Amino acid sequence: MLDLHRVHAAFDGGRIVAGSGSFGFDFTAPGGSVPCAGVSVVGVDPTHRRRGILTKLMRAELEAAHERGEPIAALWASEATIYGRFGFGLASLCGEIDLPRERTQFVTTIEPLSARFVDVSEAADLFPIVYDPVAAATPGMFTRSRAWWEVRVLEDHEPRGDGGGPRRRIVIEESGVPVAYAIYRHYQSFDHSSTTGWIRVIEAVGATPAATASVWRYLLDVDWIARVKAGLLPLDHPLFLLLAESRRMNFIVVDALWVRLVDVGAALSDRGYATDGEVVFGVTDRFCPWNEGGWRLSGGAAERTDAAPDLRVAADGLAAVYLGGFTFRDLYESGRVEEVRPGALARADALFRSDRAPWCPEIF
Repeated sequence: MLDLHRVHAAFDGGRIVAGSGSFGFDFTAPGGSVPCAGVSVVGVDPTHRRRGILTKLMRAELEAAHERGEPIAALWASEATIYGRFGFGLASLCGEIDLPRERTQFVTTIEPLSARFVDVSEAADLFPIVYDPVAAATPGMFTRSRAWWEVRVLEDHEPRGDGGGPRRRIVIEESGVPVAYAIYRHYQSFDHSSTTGWIRVIEAVGATPAATASVWRYLLDVDWIARVKAGLLPLDHPLFLLLAESRRMNFIVVDALWVRLVDVGAALSDRGYATDGEVVFGVTDRFCPWNEGGWRLSGGAAERTDAAPDLRVAADGLAAVYLGGFTFRDLYESGRVEEVRPGALARADALFRSDRAPWCPEIF
């Protein structure tokens, strides 16, 4: 799944001691899609830490993305303190739930649509019909090839030593057209003849609000479980308003996607905006110096300028607001942006406003 020409390695003599790579994504941003380097498989042998190898790898990754014309890079950070120094900013959050099955009542009773199990081949045909329109409208999601669906999403790769069952794949259809799907696993256990098991929802997507409610009603009604667990959920998930007792989800917020503007001008120009307006950014970017300086955002396009900035912001701060997961006001309250011209924060936030919380349903 990872093209060899997108992989970097560091050698000590004839031995590989570190490596990194990136997937080539068509990545959704507010108002459009952007070519993206999905950085992954980054690691350095413990025998070769503190030698600057990771810095060289990240420089190679970002320079390669720049040469390929990929305006942004994105990743999931296994350790949150690593990537800020390379200009990545925390751009979205996600949630984990652990919901007791007896607390799964909806505010309004719905009549769930019927679901059926499908194998990998049929799922690879049907699930994209649901996923693709949702991905095109949701910042943080990306297009999936059939190979990606089969190998990364649908195939059952998990070891069974943790007591989990196989991946289950269900589709919900209306008039023969897929409107929702879910992928999940059982973890079964008993105590005094009563189930203490759960299901882990790997991914559940609906094409419409009704379909989303229906697929979650199916998941919450699976028999012989005590709990429903899920992760990587968006902060604006409909379950908050579907459930009669949303607090029972035990919703825990964690960091999700980190984004890096590889080419500030192209990245800002490829993104859509909620209003017309103009803001001049004074950008600092020591790691990718080609981004340093003034950028005028006007009419949905960004270009170089020598004009005095309205806002001064570092590359990681600009990345944090790119998907709409955070605002310039958030940055200001955290001391991460300087408002040079009064009113610039409000103008920038009006421009960058997004109606959807960014969401990526899988770790790449």
